[in-house]
Amino acid sequence: MAVFITAVGGIISWPFLQFVVTFLTVFGFVLTSATILVLAERKILAWMQDREGPLHTGPWGLLQSVADVGKLLLKEDIRVKEADKMMFLLSPSVFMAPVIAAFAVLPFSPYLQLPGGALSTGLIFLVAMSSIDVIGVIMAGWGSNNKYSLIGGLRSAAQMISYELPLVLAFVGVIMLTSILAGLPGFPHQDTPGVGTISPYEIMLFQNAAWHNTGIPVLDFIFQGFTPWSWFFLFQPLMLIIYYTCGLAETNRAPFDLPEAESELVAGYMTEYSGMRWAMFFLGEYGNMTIASAVASYLFLGGFAGPGVGWLTSQGSLLWGFVGNILALLYFVFKIYALCGVFIWIRATLPRLRADQLMQFAWLILMPVTLGNILVTGLLYFLTASLPTWVFLTVLAAVNWASLFGFIWLVGRVTTSTTRRAQAPAIRAQLRAKSATPTPALRDGVPTRVALPAGAGSHE
Repeated sequence: MAVFITAVGGIISWPFLQFVVTFLTVFGFVLTSATILVLAERKILAWMQDREGPLHTGPWGLLQSVADVGKLLLKEDIRVKEADKMMFLLSPSVFMAPVIAAFAVLPFSPYLQLPGGALSTGLIFLVAMSSIDVIGVIMAGWGSNNKYSLIGGLRSAAQMISYELPLVLAFVGVIMLTSILAGLPGFPHQDTPGVGTISPYEIMLFQNAAWHNTGIPVLDFIFQGFTPWSWFFLFQPLMLIIYYTCGLAETNRAPFDLPEAESELVAGYMTEYSGMRWAMFFLGEYGNMTIASAVASYLFLGGFAGPGVGWLTSQGSLLWGFVGNILALLYFVFKIYALCGVFIWIRATLPRLRADQLMQFAWLILMPVTLGNILVTGLLYFLTASLPTWVFLTVLAAVNWASLFGFIWLVGRVTTSTTRRAQAPAIRAQLRAKSATPTPALRDGVPTRVALPAGAGSHE
């Protein structure tokens, strides 16, 4: 009887309720986010291309995504006869599962997180989850028993593995900043100065700890737990751009959508999938967009912090705490969708890269730049160690912003040179063909009559 009472008490306890609410929120957000983003993508692309977009399904076309979901649910699930059955059936789940699991270390608000606090190795967990996607893609390509699917899966695996390395190195600059700020007045890790963190939640706290209560109610309400002047994108903008670029490649979004290049590979590793299995890959792609945007929000844009959240949740009131958590949820979701909007913007702007450009960009540009950022950050801290910390942060921000503009210039030069090099054989062939074709003589801008050889105009 005592065991039963203990079990019931555990089930109806506050931590268990927190777990249930958090799980339902995460699961519902991931499932509905794809539907919202599909509609947003169609509307934004239509706006950028000067057309209307969905109009006829519901008011302003708002029910178009709902109709698409119904269509996918009713579509026949076709299975390839000669496919590897186990791999073919499991690959969509393997691709989709890490999307939901990744939110385990990305709280939506102070309350909407797993009980027990933030996972101290959260960034390692996120990197491990992103690596599982590669396995699902390879399983789909191999299990389909289709050469186009296999080639698409291998291309996707090579791309995701290549861009995962600079993505992880982009984290290092942020971790170095937390190590430098740890132990300073008002910042976390007062008992372990100089020791940073790899927990996304604690990284968010480092970005919003630069406010000391002033006694002015309005200012304390706005800026308690919300200090956007200390967000890490101000000090490491280049790493934000590189992380976001790697996020594009990891999610196989344009201009890095070579694995599903329709003109070359007939939709890549998803060739043989239909119905809900195809929908799970589709859902996973948009889910990975939200994961990449959520991680960028936590590492560079202050996470769910916003005006009023810290003050309301610190009052010890159930009502004000609820309002503060709703505000935090709204701020976090807004940041995610704003960054997802950049995904869509890039798709409407940039053409697809060639395979050689894609691999060159990862290994010859992003890798040296991220390694150089780590070296420069450490060198600047060494040179300014005897000065106040704000001097180091100011110098680091100036150098990083200058490096960002230099990086943009470098990418433009490299893109132009590689494009010209790739087009050179075709241009030379066109010039040779033009030189071999006789050009009619001109008289006052009008071609003159050319005499034909004898017998050329006779007909047998």
